[in-house]
Amino acid sequence: MTATRPLLSRVANSLYWMARYIERAENVARFIAVNLHLMLDLPSYEEKQWQPIIDTTGDADLFEEKYEESTQETVIEFLTIDSSNSNSIFSCIRSARENARSVREIISSEMWEQVNELYLLVRDSRNLTTDALPRYFHEIRMACDQFQGVTDSTMTHNEAWQFIGLGRTLERADKTTRLLDVKYYILLPSISDVGTPYDEIQWSAVLKSVSGFEMYRKRYGRISPARLVDFLIFDNEFPRAVRYSVGRADRSLHFITGNPAGTFSCPSEQRLGMLKSELDYARVDATLASGLHEFLDGLQGKMNRIDDCLLQDFFLQPATAAGAAG
Repeated sequence: MTATRPLLSRVANSLYWMARYIERAENVARFIAVNLHLMLDLPSYEEKQWQPIIDTTGDADLFEEKYEESTQETVIEFLTIDSSNSNSIFSCIRSARENARSVREIISSEMWEQVNELYLLVRDSRNLTTDALPRYFHEIRMACDQFQGVTDSTMTHNEAWQFIGLGRTLERADKTTRLLDVKYYILLPSISDVGTPYDEIQWSAVLKSVSGFEMYRKRYGRISPARLVDFLIFDNEFPRAVRYSVGRADRSLHFITGNPAGTFSCPSEQRLGMLKSELDYARVDATLASGLHEFLDGLQGKMNRIDDCLLQDFFLQPATAAGAAG
């Protein structure tokens, strides 16, 4: 059964991808900023710290085609201003602006002004000095956060707003799973580092990469890998935790379809509901015992299938797709 579509497919598609691109740019800016600070604590590990960011964004193959090695300079260029990389900050903001332009009759004027200011910021970002980089990434993060705040405070919380929330939260869930996966299988260079100050610094960096360091400390105090995994996957209050994000996406989708919670009328609603239930009833001890990588890889695959279903259920025009790719 196909979901009803009171909102035009083109409009829904543009709102969804506008939100995902803004969220993606903000995530990349935060990942790089945290890594720059990490270099101050672990200067001897600098050559090992930049490739994992590429792995987190899922762009390793394209990066290897263009660059011989992953240094601070090459990674920052690739993820910040490289227009050939669809997941660079510049490309994401440009795509977000293009999607926003196509739905100017739907979004508020404040949203359009904010996305334009953000675009001008990244468009003029070439030739930044090393000293200017931390401030630059901070400005990008704040501008993206401001866009989300302006969206929530100036746009009617109707079906269109729910598509924005759907895109934002699915993007968050995806990036959190990728970040955790990289930490367990790429960032830690040696088993001898476990329990050392180096290990503590790395786990702190993971939390800071999702703006969760302070909230985790308030909840648990000392950093424990198992508690950190529990916090970032199964917490139902922290907004960048996978479970919270999936639950928020599920509520948005049910608002869009008009179906009661726990029911479904289309494949995307069914798959999202199944993923929400899995996260609601899973426990961290069993997850770690059975293999965190396998669990995270499974989550990523399920979220990719949800995205494919959303395309079919809501974003395809009768003859052709409405537009964006992620």
